[in-house]
Amino acid sequence: MNGELIRMKLKNFGAALLIASTTLTSFASAALAADVPSPNQYYWPKGMNLAKLRAHDSESDPYGSEYYTSYHKKFEQLNLQEVRKDIEKVMLTSQPWWPADYGNYGPFFIRMAWHNAGTYRAIDGRGGEEGAQQRFAQLNDWPDNASLDKAKRLLWPVKKKYGEKLSWGDLIVLTGDVALNQMGFKTLGFVGGRPDDWQSELIYWGPGTTFFPNKSSFQVGQNGTLKHPLAATHMGLIYVNPEGPNGDPDPVKSAAMIRLAFGRMAMNDEETVALIAGGHTFGKAHGAHPNSCLSGPPVANGVEHQGLGWADHCIKGTQTADDASTSGLEGSWSADPIHFTTQYIDNLLNNDWVLGTSPTGAHQWHTKTDDKIAPDPANPNDPSKMRPIMMFTTDIALKTDPVYHKILARWAEHPNEFADAFARAWFKLVVRDMGPKSRYFGSEVPKETFVWQDPVNMPAKPINQADVRELKKLIAASGLSDRELIKTAWAAASSHRVTDHRGGANGGRLALMPQNGWAVNDPEELKTVLPKLEQIRDKFNAHSARKVALADIIVLGGSVGIEHAAKKAGVDIQVPFAPGRGDATQDQTDVNSFNLLEPTADAFRNYYRADADNTPPLNALVDKADTLGLTIPEMTVLLGGLRTLDVNSGHSAAGVLTKNPGVLSTDFFTNVLTMDTRWQKVAGQEDLYEGYDRASGQKLWTATDVDLVFGANPELRAVAEVYASDDSKAKFYSDFVKAWTKVMNLDRFDLQR
Repeated sequence: MNGELIRMKLKNFGAALLIASTTLTSFASAALAADVPSPNQYYWPKGMNLAKLRAHDSESDPYGSEYYTSYHKKFEQLNLQEVRKDIEKVMLTSQPWWPADYGNYGPFFIRMAWHNAGTYRAIDGRGGEEGAQQRFAQLNDWPDNASLDKAKRLLWPVKKKYGEKLSWGDLIVLTGDVALNQMGFKTLGFVGGRPDDWQSELIYWGPGTTFFPNKSSFQVGQNGTLKHPLAATHMGLIYVNPEGPNGDPDPVKSAAMIRLAFGRMAMNDEETVALIAGGHTFGKAHGAHPNSCLSGPPVANGVEHQGLGWADHCIKGTQTADDASTSGLEGSWSADPIHFTTQYIDNLLNNDWVLGTSPTGAHQWHTKTDDKIAPDPANPNDPSKMRPIMMFTTDIALKTDPVYHKILARWAEHPNEFADAFARAWFKLVVRDMGPKSRYFGSEVPKETFVWQDPVNMPAKPINQADVRELKKLIAASGLSDRELIKTAWAAASSHRVTDHRGGANGGRLALMPQNGWAVNDPEELKTVLPKLEQIRDKFNAHSARKVALADIIVLGGSVGIEHAAKKAGVDIQVPFAPGRGDATQDQTDVNSFNLLEPTADAFRNYYRADADNTPPLNALVDKADTLGLTIPEMTVLLGGLRTLDVNSGHSAAGVLTKNPGVLSTDFFTNVLTMDTRWQKVAGQEDLYEGYDRASGQKLWTATDVDLVFGANPELRAVAEVYASDDSKAKFYSDFVKAWTKVMNLDRFDLQR
């Protein structure tokens, strides 16, 4: 199978991200040196950037093009119990070059796993554990990830031992799981199957060129919202500022930021509290020395540092665990920071907390009595070196907020409920970006299914190719037009996003809320089309031992429509079809969660609805193609072909540059490239143009930005010229069918196993 079809993450192999940084708190100018080749965006920053769509080759992958299709097979050869033992040995063996707190790297490893997962954001599905992007700039150099470079160096002997069989993404998650279990907590299980990335992914993490704690990195507007699709409140943070919004130690305001940021990362209130309370049960914050003592992050240091950052030049003599500096806050939350207990909850609720400062001057909270009950990280068995516990402003926020407080109070009375909630929230945290259970691998996958996994009921006995032929005849005789069939199949399949493997045709959720009501899908038209397809399903299932799902009928209908539309052009084509999809129920569909997949723009249907952040149509075109995992040629051939098929949302004529709508042809490319047409903007409509015959002045067409860009942008024009050429007809039909089939099968993870 084509490796591009199941590529699990999108990488930017075509553009270099240059980061210059000299201190922990700065993200210096991105201006490029005069003697360095500069990308077009340097000179024309508002120009169309196609870099995302050049992310589907394997030039940077040392394992080659089949790595993404075969990694899970390598992974399943592992003896996970042996790997766990190796990780635990590392965890309990303190190294002099980075001494372990309390002789146990467990809390450090939990932070590493959490912060690798915590970049996930539900709005666009980007970020998360898969790919282990924490190894690369920017994430490796974020202030919130300070010193996690050492965590991965500690684990290098384990990675070295298992090589290709164990990706960094899986190793990081498994290490967090080992740490939790070694310290007395029982997780739900472990899921493998995350292939690694080989270069930094091009993701918009926020505006500007500064990192937290620079106040210009604060991303929350005056109305208390974050710009889409951002989730963290500051550039360079995983979630929120532990000292309070923009350094203001106000627990009430902090609670609002917590709810906002964790909500953007797909966590509800109970999951949010469970993660904070569970995570802060372990370990400590580190603020032994001020930031002025630290060198820059890894990317800013010389090669002699070997990719490590934040060297502390204030350490005198031999480094100990007391010397660590990361956040600037200092202390542990409990008296037993290397075991799972309810001490965090008990301490938070049962003490009176007063605002103070850390040794470096950061805002943090202490008990009124300031009793020294916590062990010293370098001398945990020396009672003379005991320390007081502390809390962040974000911790006090949980006590102050009435909803969060109620959850904590319940768990204080019922600690087993707390343990269960933390186990479920942690599991969701580390696998949320992996999609449905069909992408899970390994012997420790939990049996329980959760609604956030988008479950699908698979047929016990799927249809065969003879059944497919029978169903195609029934669909062709249904009275539905080619346009309706193709449009419905695209509406179902194009909801998929490769960023977190959600959406798609599988599950038949186009017939369920909320997808059946999305404006882009023309809900009134669906009310006519879907019942006819359901009748075909029911008629077939009534007499066959093999069962077909509505999801299969929808995709097969698209095949029927495309084959017939090509036949109108005198071309016989066969659209590949792989049966075996299932249908979901409304109860298996989280409406609020699925609403995040609703597109505000789909250039392939010439649909654009200005969102709250006014994303330009051309940017939206690239983003949509990116989330479908398309290359530039695939995007081009699909859009051009779909225009001739007349499947625009709202049956708009914009961009249908053909005299024969409904006939699959190369007319779009021929007519968008010809110099016989003069284009001009329509007065009062920002994104609409009219095309006039240069000779007669007759109005011929209407089009939008996402149509005309294929003639205007030199790189897209170069591809469009291929499909407009007289000798490229066969190539056009072949490439269109391949790209169409790729989109239809994006969510067929069962085929990829």
